[in-house]
Amino acid sequence: MKTKKIIGYIGLYFLLAVMLLITLFPIYWVLVTAIKPNAEMYNIIPNFWPENPTFAHLSTLFGKYKFAAGIKNSLIVSIVVSAVTIVFSFLAAYALARLKFRGRGGVLRGILYAYLVPKAVLFIPLYMMVSSLGIANTLGSLILIYPTFTIPYATWMLVSYLKSIPVSLEEAAIIDGCNRWQSMLKIVLPLSMPGVVSTLIISFTLCWNEYLYAMVMIHDKAAKTMPLLLSEMIVGDVFAWGPLMAGAAVASIPILILYLFGSSKMVGGLTTGGVKG
Repeated sequence: MKTKKIIGYIGLYFLLAVMLLITLFPIYWVLVTAIKPNAEMYNIIPNFWPENPTFAHLSTLFGKYKFAAGIKNSLIVSIVVSAVTIVFSFLAAYALARLKFRGRGGVLRGILYAYLVPKAVLFIPLYMMVSSLGIANTLGSLILIYPTFTIPYATWMLVSYLKSIPVSLEEAAIIDGCNRWQSMLKIVLPLSMPGVVSTLIISFTLCWNEYLYAMVMIHDKAAKTMPLLLSEMIVGDVFAWGPLMAGAAVASIPILILYLFGSSKMVGGLTTGGVKG
């Protein structure tokens, strides 16, 4: 029995190692392709590590394609929209999770349906709206439009999380003299930080990767976001693989940093805001 158990563990870890390798290999290939010279990139038999690594693709990326401007534009839009999303979504989720009012179930379903509406159905009326407001072809149009899909998602996720926080903690705070706003900010918000941080990260990622609305709304080169600049590296059937892979690698850095930073906050939020016995 002990031998069978050991063999079972070996088989399990081998399977996990194979799955991990399959999962990480595309990321490795992106990084390797980003530093491969063009001569090696189109070899019939691909090499898994470049013989003559080069950073020329990064120079092309930030020189010819002005990728730094796209990163800056994407950061501005993603940070602003994520911050606005968390504020409005947390307030809406708190009301839906804690307050009793008629039609609450219908509001919850409406929020879910709003998130599920395909973007392809909405981009024409949204473009007409931002054009009538005079903000088409600007980052302001994206900042106005992106909450249409981030707020419904964030609200729906936070409602479920806030429902898991015991109401008795708020009741104890109210007995001690807190009003509704104070109990929400001093009790519920610290305890819900894991959910808030997770929702913030996903909202930022949704904005960071968004392509369809940005393609429709933005035509000015200076206002284009990172996904638009990456798409410009594909012209017909010609792919600028070197700069494209370098751009993909660079674009993943802010998301990676955000996830690494957010993971510690999620753990810390589990113990913040508790009451002493």
